[in-house]
Amino acid sequence: PQHKCGNKKSCPKDHFAFKIISGAANVVGPSICFDGMVLMSSMKNNIGRGLNIALVNGTSGQLLKSDTFDMYSG
Repeated sequence: PQHKCGNKKSCPKDHFAFKIISGAANVVGPSICFDGMVLMSSMKNNIGRGLNIALVNGTSGQLLKSDTFDMYSG
């Protein structure tokens, strides 16, 4: 069976599935998947160097904001 975000097993009904993948230098970009929906990825062109953060409503699962913080250049 298919599980949300490509996880190995499903989450209980009152939990959200998520998967965070770190990037590999400038070869593979990071990605954030939440409850079966990719929030940030190189395909969506919304990631950057440094910290990539997605703020999600913990009750509804709705994406509130996403942003990147470049920790190298300040």
